[in-house]
Amino acid sequence: MNLKKRLTVIFLSLLSIPIALGILGIVILFITDSPFVPKELAINLFIGVVALLIFLAIILTAWVNSGVFTHIRHLNDAMHNIAEGNFEHSLDPGECSGEIADLYHSYEDMRLKLKDSREELINNEQQNRELVSNISHDLKTPITAIKGYVEGIMDGVADTEEKKAKYIRTIYNKTIEMDRLINELTYYSGIDSNRIPYHFHRINVADFFSDCVEEVGLDLENKNIKLNYENLLAPDTRIIADSEQLKKVINNIIGNCVKYMDKPMGLIEIRLLDEVDSIRVEIEDNGKGISPKDIGKIFERFYRTDASRNSSKGGSGIGLSIVKKIIEDHGGYIWATSKEHEGTCMHFVIRKYNERKGEDYE
Repeated sequence: MNLKKRLTVIFLSLLSIPIALGILGIVILFITDSPFVPKELAINLFIGVVALLIFLAIILTAWVNSGVFTHIRHLNDAMHNIAEGNFEHSLDPGECSGEIADLYHSYEDMRLKLKDSREELINNEQQNRELVSNISHDLKTPITAIKGYVEGIMDGVADTEEKKAKYIRTIYNKTIEMDRLINELTYYSGIDSNRIPYHFHRINVADFFSDCVEEVGLDLENKNIKLNYENLLAPDTRIIADSEQLKKVINNIIGNCVKYMDKPMGLIEIRLLDEVDSIRVEIEDNGKGISPKDIGKIFERFYRTDASRNSSKGGSGIGLSIVKKIIEDHGGYIWATSKEHEGTCMHFVIRKYNERKGEDYE
């Protein structure tokens, strides 16, 4: 029986008691005035009926208590647990039905949502602490180096122009590294609040990647890393993209390739493949690779493999999460394949621009 019907029965039952007593009193008065009914019998009849009504009232009270107020007390206790921050206290509707069962289900939905929100908040706080720790650790290395080289110049250790030039060049490189870390942190804050500025345009894929390859090629050559580029797309293939953000994707992936390169002669290959309605970009290296236990987690924010925790490698652990976010905001998706000690390949897919859809981009 649902709550509305139950309360209706309770109200009518309680209302019937004084009515029954009134009617009984009137009947008793008539009976006691009657010469045909003994007065003692009338009194016993009255007492019996009153006792019956009291018994019915007790039964009704117990029924109301078990059917309504017990569930309300359980719900009240559960709400007190929620107020005290205990989201593990659950309510089982059991054999309840109607509005009581609905209340129990509503409480459970609320409890689970609050529990998830708290766990997400705790996880975000933990990630933010880890980010601060990672950035602090990674900034400490170049700052210590800069301090050492500056002291070397001040103390006269760099006693030749050649040494001074070397020290200054090293200091400059360390400041670039610090700037990169700070920019990465700033960019992450934009991702976390969904405030990345995008400027989408039609981009010719061949022209865009030719520029990227030319830009990174010289730097890789200076680091003794060979770059191979292969384009299997039609010359007029275009996509809708933000060129600056997509360039950040390429630079971040290649930066990771360089960071974990462990071969005397490094190799990075960029391949553009046709997927009918989409293009697929593959960026493969011959570095140290990623273990199977790590490969599924590398796009998580703040995740760094054991190998990357070496302070000489640096990195905040958010580079690939930035890459993933940008690709997904372009309507694409990204994944990685890898073999330990052989290398890693990053794959991402973006839909082609379809002229027939009449998309209005400049």
